[in-house]
Amino acid sequence: MANFALIGAAGYIAPRHLQAIKDTGNNLLAALDRFDSVGIMDSYFPHADFFTEFERFDRHIDKLKRQGQRIDYVSICSPNYLHDSHIRFALRNQADAICEKPLVLNPWNVDALAEIEKETGKRVYTILQLRLHPNIQALKKKIEASPASMIFDVDLNYITSRGKWYFHSWKGEEAKSGGIATNIGIHFFDMLLWVFGAVRNSNVSAYEADHAKGYLELDKARVHWSLSINENHLPAEVRAKGKRTYRSLKMNGEEIEFSDGFTELHTNSYKEILAGRGFGLTEARPSIELAYKLRQVAQ
Repeated sequence: MANFALIGAAGYIAPRHLQAIKDTGNNLLAALDRFDSVGIMDSYFPHADFFTEFERFDRHIDKLKRQGQRIDYVSICSPNYLHDSHIRFALRNQADAICEKPLVLNPWNVDALAEIEKETGKRVYTILQLRLHPNIQALKKKIEASPASMIFDVDLNYITSRGKWYFHSWKGEEAKSGGIATNIGIHFFDMLLWVFGAVRNSNVSAYEADHAKGYLELDKARVHWSLSINENHLPAEVRAKGKRTYRSLKMNGEEIEFSDGFTELHTNSYKEILAGRGFGLTEARPSIELAYKLRQVAQ
């Protein structure tokens, strides 16, 4: 049984990490969040220590280590701009880091973390759950089996409606979230690069706080992509059903279904990490570089 600590326990994504820690038979010893609305922890690890101040959390982790209860993994669900610092905290406490995407906001942050990995001998893992989705894995095999000269036409459209609160939170500040291409699109960009290969060319035709769209030329695909958090961009038929999210991936005009099957993907990600097969800095780098480039082009 491995010992875990969790940073960002009050966040939207934290329950998936709590579930994954529990499902893999491990234990959460301590959690941190500046907000104390963390009653969800009672459903998973009611006896875990909880802190709202980083300094006290830091001291507690050190105390546990000195008492022989070393933390093996630190799961990081904090705001995007804090990931780099929290990963460093994990490594310097001789724990591996499991960090939500985006791992970091800038390519040079990846380089710095690689150096700290070497110094500490610990690993940085990230959650790239679309790589574990059965339909996406099947798509990748199909592309790999296609003729080398074959180029596919791909359309990605993702709309996930957000209310006014979004722009009053850290998510609405590009310096903290990385903007829409990073905060909303990073796992889709990772999936596209993993399936269709490296970027040969890219451009951005629109980049606003609530939506962005552009074009990518990859080794095996021509991709038109669109991301939005504006509910007015939802197709009429989707809005008529009262839904607030729309996800579509088409290849040569054929829909690739991957809306379902997400329930176990965080747990499966943890299983891979615990088995030493998790996705690390090398895997995370291409999508971070792409999202950064799109952000710079748009400025």
